[in-house]
Amino acid sequence: MNWIFSTVLLAVAAFIGQRAWRRHALQSRLDAIRAHPFPQSVRLKFRDARPDLDSAQEHQVFEGLRDYFILCAQARGRFVSMPSQVADDAWHAFILHTRYYQDFCGKAFGRFLHHTPAEAMSTQTLATEGIRRAWRLACALERINPKQPERLPRLFALDGTLNIADGFRYDTRCTPGSGSYCASHIGCGSGCGGGSGSTCGDSGGASCGSGCGGGD
Repeated sequence: MNWIFSTVLLAVAAFIGQRAWRRHALQSRLDAIRAHPFPQSVRLKFRDARPDLDSAQEHQVFEGLRDYFILCAQARGRFVSMPSQVADDAWHAFILHTRYYQDFCGKAFGRFLHHTPAEAMSTQTLATEGIRRAWRLACALERINPKQPERLPRLFALDGTLNIADGFRYDTRCTPGSGSYCASHIGCGSGCGGGSGSTCGDSGGASCGSGCGGGD
């Protein structure tokens, strides 16, 4: 019987040790994302796409992109849709600096985080699940109730706050005809309200964001 007890004890210890290692690895990656400085060359490239934003607004965009990378790290390889058009533009600018981006991905995710446009996704369901995952993780990051939000997480509020003409807008009030996506509907998993424009690869109004995102 002693060998059975010893085997069980070793299995439990291994399980606990593995969980502790995973928590430590995730925390190290989150620390790397939070400490990462976006180089001036990336910011200059972003300005080519958004020359109308001032330096303070530009800072908001890159902090929103930082939030998105945190969500991707927490998702552990599962697909996370990008809910902000302007943050997606910043991501594009970052990706163009291939070596720098690859080095960042190694530290932040332990792998290369691919930017996947909607048209390259296997199903529309992937985009829908991705935006719901983004919503839940963003709310958890800022301690917001995802089903009854009193405010929007920064990443979801970004396009509206900066008045991005081709951006995506979300509303906690879910007013009919407001032209914004209903944020609480995302949290409840029941779909979204009507949007004020087409989304990236949106084939039926069901996608609540750019439709682009990162994951395996």
